Amino acid sequence: MDCASLLRSYSRYMLILFNLIFAITGIIIICVALSAKAYFHEFDTLMENKVFYVSDLLIVVGVIIFFVSFFGCCGAMKENACMTTTYSALLIVIFLLELAVGISGVLLKNRTEEFLKDKLNETIQDYGPQNNETTELWDTIQRQFHCCGIDNATDWVNFKKDDNHLVPLSCCDIPYGAFKYNCTIEKAYPEGCLMRFGDFVNDNISAIEGVGIGFAIVQLLGIIFACVLSKFIRSDYETV
Repeated sequence: MDCASLLRSYSRYMLILFNLIFAITGIIIICVALSAKAYFHEFDTLMENKVFYVSDLLIVVGVIIFFVSFFGCCGAMKENACMTTTYSALLIVIFLLELAVGISGVLLKNRTEEFLKDKLNETIQDYGPQNNETTELWDTIQRQFHCCGIDNATDWVNFKKDDNHLVPLSCCDIPYGAFKYNCTIEKAYPEGCLMRFGDFVNDNISAIEGVGIGFAIVQLLGIIFACVLSKFIRSDYETV
């Protein structure tokens, strides 16, 4: 067997193996995107669906990858030049979509602090019994991330003009069984929600960004294998 035949067989089997891994990565991508949507579900009002758009695009990419991988396996096993060429073109499209997801994640992460600060400043004005949705949102963030206010607890005092320095109960780790507990600046969580919640947002966006760019780079291998195999198949046809 000459070198060209060995390289062709090697490319064929590597492409089949790559597509099995490719199908698994499609499932991983879908799981990461669904997890991000689940994490941010209760904060969708604050995030204005910005993370959801990126996650939705990632889900679409994951589904396409899962189905395209079977197409690639068929092309490699049957050594069909048309199928492998089409597969290469589909991989390039998916590669560009994944890069778009990764770049969107980078851009979104760079604007996270500015965007969150504007939204927190806007919603803190609506905190109170007159707006249950905003009140519940703030209480959830403060309890879950052990933070208080935007930068610190004094944001609440400045907003409420409270001489007693009282802040929302969600700002404090209330002792079990406490009765008529007053949450003050001195007892409140020391860190602001802009930093704590912002870190949470950035960590999840980094996961989306890493999946998008990371798998796009790995996918280049599939494009190379498919192009090499397609070239050998076409050269066989031309010599017949």
